[in-house]
Amino acid sequence: MTGERADKWLWATRFFKTRSLAAKSCSLEKVKRAGLVVKPATMLHEGDVVEIPFAEGPGVRTIWVKSLISLRVSAPLAQACYEDRTPPEVYEANKQALIERRAAGGKPTKRDRRIIGKIHGFWD
Repeated sequence: MTGERADKWLWATRFFKTRSLAAKSCSLEKVKRAGLVVKPATMLHEGDVVEIPFAEGPGVRTIWVKSLISLRVSAPLAQACYEDRTPPEVYEANKQALIERRAAGGKPTKRDRRIIGKIHGFWD
């Protein structure tokens, strides 16, 4: 039974934008298989269940590896290589966290910075 490097497969299936980001996530012990940490060079096999954290919010995706690929392909071909078994509640919690983060505000816009500068006397 042959396998594929974890970082390569995660990048090829478009879970990460670059292979180095996939390797970094593995090195930081965020990616797991059967509860065990997956290192970048760990070989994944068909039938493995991998837990991948969301890049943009809380929660973990549960992914079943259907087939192995090592080259980055189009999104529909990449999606055919895995089955997402993440419960809908996880997606809902992630969505709510993103909404709350946006509602709390963020970095001031250029216009906001100018208004703040006028208040503090920088742009007289």
